[in-house]
Order: sequence, then structure tokens, then C-alpha cells
Amino acid sequence: MNVTRRPPDGHRHDRAAVVRLFDTVRQGLFVGTVTPEDCVTRAVNSHLKLMLGWPPESPDAEVRPLAPEAFADPSARQALLDALARNGSVTDFPVRLLRRNAEPLWVEWSAVAETAGDGRLDVEAIVRDVSERKRLDDQARELYQQLLQAEKMAALGQTISGVAHELNNPLATILASAEQLARKPVDPGIRRGLDTILGEAERAAKIVRNLLTFARKRHTTRAMVDLNQVVRETLALRQFGLRATNIEVIDALASGLPPLFADPFQLQQIVLNLVINAEQAMISAHGRGALMVRSWQHTDRDAVVLEVNDDGPGVPATVLPRIFDPFFTTKSAGQGTGLGLTVAYAIAEEHGGSLRVESSPGNGASFFLELPTGGTSVAAPGPPPDLSPGAGAGAQVLLVEDEAALAGAVSEGLRDAGFFVIEASDGEEGLARLRERAFDLVVCDLRMPRMDGPAFYRAMAAATPALARRVIFVTGDVAGTDAERFLEESGCRWLAKPFRLSELLRTVREVLA
Repeated sequence: MNVTRRPPDGHRHDRAAVVRLFDTVRQGLFVGTVTPEDCVTRAVNSHLKLMLGWPPESPDAEVRPLAPEAFADPSARQALLDALARNGSVTDFPVRLLRRNAEPLWVEWSAVAETAGDGRLDVEAIVRDVSERKRLDDQARELYQQLLQAEKMAALGQTISGVAHELNNPLATILASAEQLARKPVDPGIRRGLDTILGEAERAAKIVRNLLTFARKRHTTRAMVDLNQVVRETLALRQFGLRATNIEVIDALASGLPPLFADPFQLQQIVLNLVINAEQAMISAHGRGALMVRSWQHTDRDAVVLEVNDDGPGVPATVLPRIFDPFFTTKSAGQGTGLGLTVAYAIAEEHGGSLRVESSPGNGASFFLELPTGGTSVAAPGPPPDLSPGAGAGAQVLLVEDEAALAGAVSEGLRDAGFFVIEASDGEEGLARLRERAFDLVVCDLRMPRMDGPAFYRAMAAATPALARRVIFVTGDVAGTDAERFLEESGCRWLAKPFRLSELLRTVREVLA
């Protein structure tokens, strides 16, 4: 009787045959014994060596893909061994290994194992490199999250637009009434109270404007912009967060900078991203910090430069080349999308400028935003219009406003300035007043019941074309809406609610002049 002798344990196949088979497979192959503390390799193929960063001629025993130090996460190794011991096999088990140079890569293990006693497992495995698939999956997940976020922001923008309108009307009434009272002779105690009301109402108005700026999309609209003003307004948006996290802001913005032809809202987005990144870096490093914003004019390159500097941990040299790459982030999962600096970089380039970073570990980071001035110069002004307090006195003004309290405060202010005012509560009533008498100027709300501002304007322009050039609109929000396009097309002057009464009076006199 022929008896087939079993080869010694762990040597089921002739090594030469195994090597020939291994080297024809374009996946990593491993045969060895694993213990809770170690990994003994009997055979690996050339593909697995290359996958893990080893030269093909390296001795098999040196390549130990199941050793504890080969895993980016020790708990993942324990989970893999537990599954092998419990089930005798695993299929497509994902773990993150470390290459020979400590660079991580995602792999999937499909393996069978036999218990060899003393907690040892004899393992035969196929190892697939799935790093690229994992990267694409993560990117798809990030894009999906971005789409969800975009939908949420769109819904939030619509909600905030309505809320802003409701808030801005009472704020406008408070400002106009307080300013009107402040013009009258009152004792010092009452004046201090009125000054407080005015200051706090303006603060609330600024908060609403900042919310609108960042909660809804806008059409790109470029104008002559003061970069320092954009920076200070953005810092005001983050004022509470900076103060709450013990971050000191150092203002080193140079005066007298030339204006930039830019979209102020996109510039705000750049500055906001840079400031938030600096905040997070400083807080993660030592729970507090100093943020410096510095600007200057680069005359040789006809540009303005803004530096945002932090005293955080700095940017590692390995990260610097990729810091503006899409979806690249060093933050923990859920803490960042890796798009903030990418968007900032794209906006800078779209404006003909640049965004760069300088940093060394332990010495903080400095981001430099450079934008061209384009040799801009301010044209010599013509003769100024007559804006003296008595200018336009006696002019007939139609005020179309559905908020009764605001209409009363504005009417009183206009009458005290010498204007004759007739009120209308909506567009239809406004047209009826126009049919009754002639007016020199119209102040009109954009959003009203029954007939809104644009509909009223079109009907009025058809009936009295000359008056269409002397209309001032007031509104709580126009950003990214049909109202914004209407105002651009009509060329009408407009004021954002809440406005100061003095601002309205100045605009009225300018339009009449």
C-alpha cells in the first residue's frame, strides 16, 4: 500500500513551485505564522514586497506584513487576528498598513488560517492594495457631503432671507426713531441711552448682514474695494469666537492702500477661511494664540498684499506642497472637507492674484494673499451736489412702505428736514397717490404685499418716465435674488435696511440734486 507522507507543517508546497506561482500573481501573497506579538514570514511574492516598499531582492523573512509595527492602527491588527482565529478565514478585510517608509496604504486581506497551538496561526493570504479605491470612495463621500451641505445652505439662505427681512424692519424703525429723538434737545442721561440704542441696533444690523453674506450664494459682482475694510468686517464676524478662545488679534493693516477691483464677498470668503484655519491650528496647539493681520502695498508689482499670521504649530514640510490640493486636510474626520484653502486659492487666481504659505514646524504659519491693483486711480471728482441740511426743502416725497412704524419714523425725519411727505402702504396705494398729484421723489420698499416694489416701479415708469430716475428703494435683503438683478437693471439707488436716517437724507438730497 502506498502511503503519502505529509510534508512538515508549514511546508505544504515545494518552495520553488510556490515562488513560480507567487511571481505570476499580480496581487500580494503571504504565507507565514502569526502570534499576538510577532509575525514570521515563510514566503511573500515580489508584488507584496513592492506594495510595501521593499526591493524585490529583499529576503522574504524581512517582509512582515502582519507584524504589530506594520499596522497604522494596532486595534485593526487585533481585529483581523480575532476574525481569523474565530472563523478560520476572512474575505476582503480592510486595514491600513504602513509601508517601509511609514507611508500608510489601505489593503484588503483575504486569508485562511489554521491554529497551530500557543496562540499561533498559520496564515495563507492574498493582499490587495485598495488605496486608490479608498481615495476615490472618500472623495465621492466628500462630494456627496458637499452636495448635502449645498442643499442645506440653499435652504438656510432662503430662511435667513425671510428672517433678515423681518429683523431688519424693526431694526430700521429703532434706528430711525432713536436718531430722530437724538436730534432733539434732551438731557445727558437720555442722550446716553439713545446713543446706546443706536450703537446696539447697528451692532445687530451688522450681525444680520454678516449672516446674509455667508449663508447664501451671490452673483459675482466686482467693484472698487477697500481690502482693509473687508478684513475688518470679516474679523468682526469672528469676534465672539476669537474672544471666547483667547485669541488676540493684532491689526497691522496699512493705511492709504489703493482700492482693488474685486468681489468683496469672495474676498471675505478668502479671509474667513484663512482666519478659521489659523484659529483651529492655534487652539489645537496650545488652546490660545495671537493672530496678526498685516497689509501693505507692493509698488514694484503694482499689488496689495495681505498677510494672515498665526503662532500655531506650523505646517509640516511634507504637507506644504499639498496644502492647496482639493480634499486634502490634516484635520480629523468630520472636522474639515479639505476645500477651504482650495476655494481661497481659486478665488485669488480668478482675481489675477496669488495665495501662498510660508511656515516651519513650531513657528506658526503665514498666508500671503496678493492682489493686483491694476494701476487703478480715482478720477477727479466733479462739483459736489448740494447736500446742505436745507437742500431740497419743500420737495414732494412719496413714501411707499408697508411697515407702519418704520413709515412713521421715516416720514417724521423727512418732514423735520423740510420735505413734504405722503405715505402709501403698498404699491397699489402708491400708484393711486401718483394719480392724485405730482411728486419730486419716491422712497419705496422692495418687498410688500399686494404689489411689490419692482411691479410698482414698472407701472410708475410707464406712467411718469421722468420720475423713474428719482426713486430710492429700501430693502432688508437683495443678495443673490431677483431683486438684486432688478436693481442692477433699473439703475435705481437703494439702501439696505436697517439704515441710518442721516444716510437716507443724504441719498435723498443726492438724487434730487
